[in-house]
Amino acid sequence: MMYSQKVLDHFTNPRNVGELPDANGVGEVGNAKCGDIMRMYLKIEGNVITGVSFKTFGCGAAIATSSMATEMIKGKTVEEALQLSNKAVMEALDGLPPVKVHCSVLAEQAVRAALADYYTRQGIDPEPIVGKIQEVDHGDSCSACG
Repeated sequence: MMYSQKVLDHFTNPRNVGELPDANGVGEVGNAKCGDIMRMYLKIEGNVITGVSFKTFGCGAAIATSSMATEMIKGKTVEEALQLSNKAVMEALDGLPPVKVHCSVLAEQAVRAALADYYTRQGIDPEPIVGKIQEVDHGDSCSACG
C-alpha cells in the first residue's frame, strides 16, 4: 500500500493535535468495525473558525486525514467549513489507497459533528444546516485499518 508524501508528512508530523480547552464545538465520530475514532475541536468566533484541533485513534491515514482537515478549515467561515468534502481532503493529500478512503469520510464527518455541536450549543437545530451525522461504512476491509 503506497501513501503519498503528503499523507506520510501529516501522519508523522500531524498539525493541530490535542484538545482545545476553549472549544465551543466538539464532535466525535467513529467506525465500530475498524475502531477509528476522531474527535474534532472548534473555536468559532464571529462565524469564523479561529481555533481547531483533533485527537484521533486510528491508522496513519486516519491521523493524516484529521490533520489535513484541520488545516483546510482553520480561518474559514462556518459556511466554508460545511463545504469540506472527503474528496477535497483526499485531493489535498494527493490521494489515498482505496481501502483508506473511509478515513477521509470520517474526517469530513468529524468536522460536521463539531459544527453540529456548535449549533446545538447556540440553541439551533443543527440537522437542517449540517445534515445527519452517520456511522461511516467502509465495506469489508476492516483488516486494512489494523
